[in-house]
This record gives sequence, C-alpha cells and structure tokens, in this order.
Amino acid sequence: MRLHSALTGLIALAWAGLAQAGPVGFETVSAPVPGDKPLAVTIWYPTDAPERALPLGLYSQSVAPGAAVSGHGHPLVVISHGTGGSNADHYDTARALAAAGFVVAAPTHTGDTQGDRSRSMRITERPGQLSRVIDYMTHDWRGHDTVDAGKIGAFGFSSGGFTVLGAIGGEPDLTGLTRHCAEHPHFYDCGLQRQLGGAAATPANPAPVAHDARIKAAVVAAPALGFAFAPTGLSKVTIPVQLWRAEWDTVLPQPYYAEVVHGLLPKAEYHVVPAAEHFDFMGPCTPTLAKVAPSICVDNIDRAAFHKTFNAAVLRFFEKTLR
Repeated sequence: MRLHSALTGLIALAWAGLAQAGPVGFETVSAPVPGDKPLAVTIWYPTDAPERALPLGLYSQSVAPGAAVSGHGHPLVVISHGTGGSNADHYDTARALAAAGFVVAAPTHTGDTQGDRSRSMRITERPGQLSRVIDYMTHDWRGHDTVDAGKIGAFGFSSGGFTVLGAIGGEPDLTGLTRHCAEHPHFYDCGLQRQLGGAAATPANPAPVAHDARIKAAVVAAPALGFAFAPTGLSKVTIPVQLWRAEWDTVLPQPYYAEVVHGLLPKAEYHVVPAAEHFDFMGPCTPTLAKVAPSICVDNIDRAAFHKTFNAAVLRFFEKTLR
C-alpha cells in the first residue's frame, strides 16, 4: 500500500491522539546483562513536568530530564536501532509515543555501534538484548510499577528490524549469507561482512535467537537480512506486524529484504514510502549529524514532514494493538 493514498484516514485518527499529547520525561540508565556488558538504555515516558531542550548525541529534543513518571498502566515499546547506530536514532518516534502515554525504551546494542562494530555480524544475539531490556523495564526500572507488562510492543529498523522479527518468533537461516554475498557483493550487508573480516566475521554457530512472547505487536522498518527468513522462518509469527519499506532503498535493495518479509507475512500492515531512502526512517537530521555522517542525511523526501506522518501511523498501530 502506498503511503500517500492508504494512510489518510488512519493518520487522522492518530493525529487525534497527538493533539492530546502531554509532556515527555527522559532518562538514560544502565541495564545489567548477566555475563556481558551492561546495556545503555534511553527511556521516554509520560510526565507532568515542564520540558526543555536537551542534546541527545548528535540530535536535540524537548523533554523533562529525570522527571517523575505520571500515570499508571502504560504500554511499553522497546526500540532496536540499525547496525552501527545508537539508542538516539529514533528519538522523535520514541518521543511521539511517550507524549501519547507509552513508556519507550531503546538500548544501544553491545558491539554494534558507530564506535564499536566488533559484534555487528553476531546479529542473532540482539533479540536476547531486547528481552533483557523488557526484563529491566518491567522489574528493575524505577518506574516499573507504571508499566503494564501485558502490553508490550517492539519497533525495529534495519538490523533492528531483523532483531524484532527474531524476537517475535522468527527463525533466520544465516547459512545462505555466503551465497547471497557471492551473488550481490555490492550490497551493504556484504560490504560490512568484508569490512569486518569476510565470512569469518559471521559465527559458524550463531547464538540461538531469543523469542519473547511478551511482545504483542511489532513495527518493522526496512528489515535487514530478510532473505534469511525464507521460506518458513516467519511461520511462527502470529502477532500484528506493521511493515515499512523505502521505495528507493539503495542500502537494502529489493526484492531481498522487506519484500521477502512481506511475502512471508502477507497479513502484515504494509507501507511503501514513495521516493524514500533507507535512512529516512531514522529521526530528522541535525546540521551536526549531517556533517559527521552525510550519507545518513541525504534525503529524496522531506524527512521532517514524512516523520509527522510516520510517527502518527506507528502511534495509531500501537494504540490499536496494545490499548
């Protein structure tokens, strides 16, 4: 379905929720992981405190840092960033959800950040990290008693999309990666594999994918390694899924990624964003980010305008599936 024609009525419903949005609290915590490094987790949540401008990595946002959580029974959404990214990459989507009454938690995945790519090809470890964040948010976070542990959603972009698909029941087969890269050596995932040490960068016995039945709905944008789930790797996914693809995605070009997932999940709510590129699903760029990572900020569309529509659609989906 095309964004400009299929979402008109849906967005109107979501904007009604955004119109009643309240202030957003914010904090960064360290979630312990048994036998591994702790996860840095950014958290957005409803509050009654006034907001102020606050830097977040190379972005800027309006939040109330360290404020008290207001209300109870909030649905929780966990966010998984793309490879080499951070827990700040989807700050505007997280903030939109929190302003509407959700608690949102985004980890920085260990060994798959801009400064540390040592575990980027150990991608099957990521779903377990997402589950650890859910554990932390529902038991150890200072505001855990305001979270409804029966209403949990997940959002993932690129490698984060793969992460979420695994967490909700997907079983990828990575043995086909070698053949995939032999046939498509210029693709981003294959270039990353070469950069990190060729086939040796992919573990011969990858970690089992940790599934988490607590996740009741998922938004997946431009998922990496979609081909690895064919032909039956998503057969156990039964929860509602909202799937997004950028029409002109040159990082994960079709039909090997999101299109494969769409074929395996035909009941998913599917959106193709006209003229969009891969990184358009990340938050709108700042001048500082554009200088540091210009490739992330090259847009064929007005990203800020698109994100108003995108965030409203994501909010509408989670309102429908988690409320």
